[in-house]
Amino acid sequence: MSPAALTPEPSFQVQPIIKRKDQLFNFGATVEGLDLNQISDDDVQRLKETIWTHKVIVVKGQQSLTPQKHWELVTRFDPDASQEHSHGKLETFQKKGGVLSRSRDVYGIPGAENVRLIGKGYQGDDHYGLKNLDVKGLSNDFHADPPRDEEFQQGFTRFQRWHIDAPLYGRDPAWFTTLRAVKLPSGPDLTIRWDDGSGLSMQSPPGLTAFFSTSQLYNLLSAEEKLVADHSWVEYAPYPYMWIENCKAPSTGLGLKSEGKEHSIEDLGEYDEKDVKTYPCVWVNPVTGEKAFQVHGIAVRKLFLRSSVAEQPQVVEDVEAIRAFLHNIQSRILRPEYIWLPEVEEGDIVMWDNYGTFHTAVDYPVQKYGPRTMHQANIGASRGPVGPVPIPSVG
Repeated sequence: MSPAALTPEPSFQVQPIIKRKDQLFNFGATVEGLDLNQISDDDVQRLKETIWTHKVIVVKGQQSLTPQKHWELVTRFDPDASQEHSHGKLETFQKKGGVLSRSRDVYGIPGAENVRLIGKGYQGDDHYGLKNLDVKGLSNDFHADPPRDEEFQQGFTRFQRWHIDAPLYGRDPAWFTTLRAVKLPSGPDLTIRWDDGSGLSMQSPPGLTAFFSTSQLYNLLSAEEKLVADHSWVEYAPYPYMWIENCKAPSTGLGLKSEGKEHSIEDLGEYDEKDVKTYPCVWVNPVTGEKAFQVHGIAVRKLFLRSSVAEQPQVVEDVEAIRAFLHNIQSRILRPEYIWLPEVEEGDIVMWDNYGTFHTAVDYPVQKYGPRTMHQANIGASRGPVGPVPIPSVG
């Protein structure tokens, strides 16, 4: 019996996304009829199951959600987890966050510091106790060869950095991330370009977040590739985002260019070997049983490849070879028909499954479109990802 059969009918309504004929992504839903300031335990459980099932949901009409209640909801999703944001305290994040902390301004909301203000532009005289902030925000500077400023000001942009919300050191990835739209930019659609010679592009309103499904990606693999994926695993670098803080992305925002800019492990300072994360290449959804090819390629230091439990793994430690292997797989899903940009309104909160999706911000010219204000929260999971095949002990 599925977990969904064990709880009462929810008090809210779930509507799967209605797609155009050219859209082939197989996830997404909207949720109506909830006040997240006052949500029952039963509805928290059903909301969890809804996220696991639909992968990305938009919960409508949460203009009155307080930061304190926002964080309380996140802890109720995973009450056995350590009661802290998955990336830890802001002081630690700024010290060890590497490319994450260098690329943008992140602030904790006073009185609910685990709810993080992220966005771009001027945030007002007083935003929940944060005074006169002008936030740098994510940008196309992450690309090795960013679009020319003239083009950018005309509305041509790129995906910024495809990723999952995961520290990959010390804590397990959050099951879910929650992102509430407090203030959104407005104006004509942007053109997101691949700029990789493919000619691919897609249109999007400014200020949105893009998603693709890594379980849909798994289903794009051949039978032989699935066998390797099911039995293989990766080891992430200690302080992985500090390790790659000087690295840049290709024009699609997927993965990293291999230019020898990674720090040496010695440069990272002292670390605890037990906090280094080793995860399977495939993660199994705890509600649907779907398999997802879920490897955060920018942070992988070692790749262990095999196609059966009896086989000795091939250990790949060359980062260029690791990234080429992963890019060959992950680039298959990076097409407009597989990508969803949920069109949210101010007050809506997007919630997504970090174990079955990748996502990215999309940069925009703030002078033309105005500021973006988002409240983000997640919590390092009490139980990490589970693969279809256990990872063996490696001496």
